[in-house]
Amino acid sequence: MATGGNAIRGTRVGAGPMGEQDHGHHADRIAVSYWDALGNETVRYFAAGIAEEEIPDVIDSPHSGLPAGRDKDNPPALAKTEPYKTHLAYVKERRTDEEADALLDDALHQLRERRGQA
Repeated sequence: MATGGNAIRGTRVGAGPMGEQDHGHHADRIAVSYWDALGNETVRYFAAGIAEEEIPDVIDSPHSGLPAGRDKDNPPALAKTEPYKTHLAYVKERRTDEEADALLDDALHQLRERRGQA
């Protein structure tokens, strides 16, 4: 006869006298609804004894990934995405040579002051 382990046939491993109440599933909870800009509702549950200040006003919606707030009529706005910039756009934003020299001189001066070589 082959035997394996010490489990009795037909029982779950880890099953015992503990019920849901012992695991905290019957703890008093409050439901808080959050809405995102697309109108998706998400309900989160918090312990009934939690302070109102500890409940977040804004969460990330699992439906859309957008911010979701507790105010159904005024949900957080959609995040503004920056359009892709070409290399030329970055080149136009570069500083002039004089500004670059001034920044470098200032950084070198601060570094020398920290090292005590001023």
